[in-house]
Amino acid sequence: MGRGRQKAKATRQAREIKYYSPATDLSALQSELAGSKRTPPSRSNFESEEPDYSEYVDKYADLIEEEPDAPRSL
Repeated sequence: MGRGRQKAKATRQAREIKYYSPATDLSALQSELAGSKRTPPSRSNFESEEPDYSEYVDKYADLIEEEPDAPRSL
């Protein structure tokens, strides 16, 4: 099985993909392009809120080391 048979198959597949045209529902396309009458969801629905960690600040404050003023040397 040489390169010729493989190339012919690739050419045949490329031609099928190039000229393939599925049935198009034009009424569905028109309604999709026209848009709907309802309002789009607000951006706040998509933005995640950061959880409130304030209750843990005092609980774990003794575990947090203060940052030194001078940078550490390695």
